[in-house]
Amino acid sequence: AAYVIYTSGSTGRPKGVVVTHAGMAGLIETQLGALHIGPGDRLLQLVSPSFDVAWSDLCTAFAAGATVVLPETTDVLAGEPLGEMLRSLRITHLQTVASVLRTVAVDEPRATYPDLRALVVGGEACPPEVAARWAPGRSMVNAYGPTECTVCATLSEPLSGAGVPIGRPTAGMRAFVLDGELRPVPVGVVGELYLAGAGLARGYLGRAGLTGERFVACPFGVGERMYRTGDLVRWRADGQLEFAGRADEQVKVRGFRIEPGEIEAVLLREADVEAAAVVAWRDSDRLVAYIVASGDHEPDAARLRQILRRHLPDYMVPAAIVTVPAMPLTPVGKLDREALPQPEFDRPGPSRAPRNAREYALCELFAEILELPSVGVDDDFFAAGGHSLLATRLVSRVRAELGAELPIRAVFEAPTVAELALRITDSATLRPGLVSVVRPAVVPLSFAQRRLWFLYRFEGV
Repeated sequence: AAYVIYTSGSTGRPKGVVVTHAGMAGLIETQLGALHIGPGDRLLQLVSPSFDVAWSDLCTAFAAGATVVLPETTDVLAGEPLGEMLRSLRITHLQTVASVLRTVAVDEPRATYPDLRALVVGGEACPPEVAARWAPGRSMVNAYGPTECTVCATLSEPLSGAGVPIGRPTAGMRAFVLDGELRPVPVGVVGELYLAGAGLARGYLGRAGLTGERFVACPFGVGERMYRTGDLVRWRADGQLEFAGRADEQVKVRGFRIEPGEIEAVLLREADVEAAAVVAWRDSDRLVAYIVASGDHEPDAARLRQILRRHLPDYMVPAAIVTVPAMPLTPVGKLDREALPQPEFDRPGPSRAPRNAREYALCELFAEILELPSVGVDDDFFAAGGHSLLATRLVSRVRAELGAELPIRAVFEAPTVAELALRITDSATLRPGLVSVVRPAVVPLSFAQRRLWFLYRFEGV
């Protein structure tokens, strides 16, 4: 073994990954070729030693005869302090995550950091705008590699900002994009990424069962294993891999499987949104979007919600959009989802009080369904966190409490209490209730039974 590094992954229970010497040669060969590093260059070791990129920093710099610069701080280095360090220490090479790089606010990175010639980003998805801002004037590549391989498994070609693929397999590594039955998928089709080759780890220290679950037999090589990453990717036409999300980051909200990355991508198209993260809020069936403003003014949440509705189905529109000054980061610089602030699902502004008994009853029902302390007559049901499933419940409660029969589309067409109250007229009376009748000698068939009878007679059996 070369080293044992601990990772919790999605389980939260630390597990030791045993990485062997076999993958080190391929890692160094790949890094030297991508970074173009040599004697006289200065590589800033920005990440914590608990992150395997620190091992890559050391091996690459030592193999090239370059200098490893160790910052005199134990805090997460980002923002202006990181920018000042890049300038004052004349850093030429840097490996970091996009979340940290995004915090360095500069208009012309090449002019501000003339010594910085090579950038490697990895560890999380890199937004295209980050690549577009930092790639000009230097070599910037996107690296991908789970802890279960020797640091880096795939590496992109130099980025231009048009797209941020995770690249091709590195020296000694192979990549397979497979469906649920371990069959290769065509170019452009999303599948799960499996890795094989000399850079693969030996497994998890002292956990044979977990090792057997994640390191499976490779059907494309005799006696070879491959690692199931849990990452969703697709092959591009140029032969590079494109990241499409995590299989275990899919959230199920109100019965729908949702990729948060799809919602984040729509938000990031807006010029006033610098960063975005979408989560399914704890113990709730509601999505929450967190954004960082790119300027001094806070983006209008109502406008962003309208944009999302134009591009996404109703169930993918977040119930709340929260602006934060910066995304919280873990010690290794990744997004800390547990540290995101509590969202407020309350209405966006003041609203009029109910003016009659019907509006008062509807306000009570709105508040009950939306789990809000109060609702005014001008509050929008969907802007306050409602969705199609809750609209169904609202119609049912209106029927039970007010004796009125409303179609579900009425809630979409008249989403405020004031508008919906106008739909409840004398003509919107409750459908006749069930009454007891004398049981006939021959009980009529139900609709489902009539269908079966018809099919039986039609087939001539």
